[in-house]
Amino acid sequence: MKILLTSALAAALIAPTTFADDHEKKDIVDTAVAAGSFSTLAAAVTEAELVDALKSEGPFTVFAPTDKAFAALPEGTVEMLLKPENRAQLVSILTYHVVPGRVPASAVVDLSGAVSLQGQRLDISASDRGVKIDKAKVVKTDIECSNGIIHVIDGVLLPS
Repeated sequence: MKILLTSALAAALIAPTTFADDHEKKDIVDTAVAAGSFSTLAAAVTEAELVDALKSEGPFTVFAPTDKAFAALPEGTVEMLLKPENRAQLVSILTYHVVPGRVPASAVVDLSGAVSLQGQRLDISASDRGVKIDKAKVVKTDIECSNGIIHVIDGVLLPS
């Protein structure tokens, strides 16, 4: 899978993170939890019963929205999605944030999109203002995990 991105943009997006130094030894779930800025995502993954899947061998590429991204959703949205009766919708949204395979920023140069685990295509675009996955901006890249890679985004991706 490839994402449209210039080498210069890839280099500009690679920034130091607040992730633990030993994040390469942790899986995607443990890495996100250790970061401290993905508690809503962790709660959603737990409620959707996707923890074991995201701790499996993979590899996966996860476009991870921060707590701030979830907070920007309309009031009551997260609470509604976390209800047991809305589990199917929550699973659909969360799996829309995951692409099979390991896709580091350096490998995304030729892609304009990717098919998510949910089954729908994520649109990927690059410009001098950065990289976007659908309408969310990529704010950190290449957080290596034992079973994949995380790219941090500033919005929650919603499948059509």
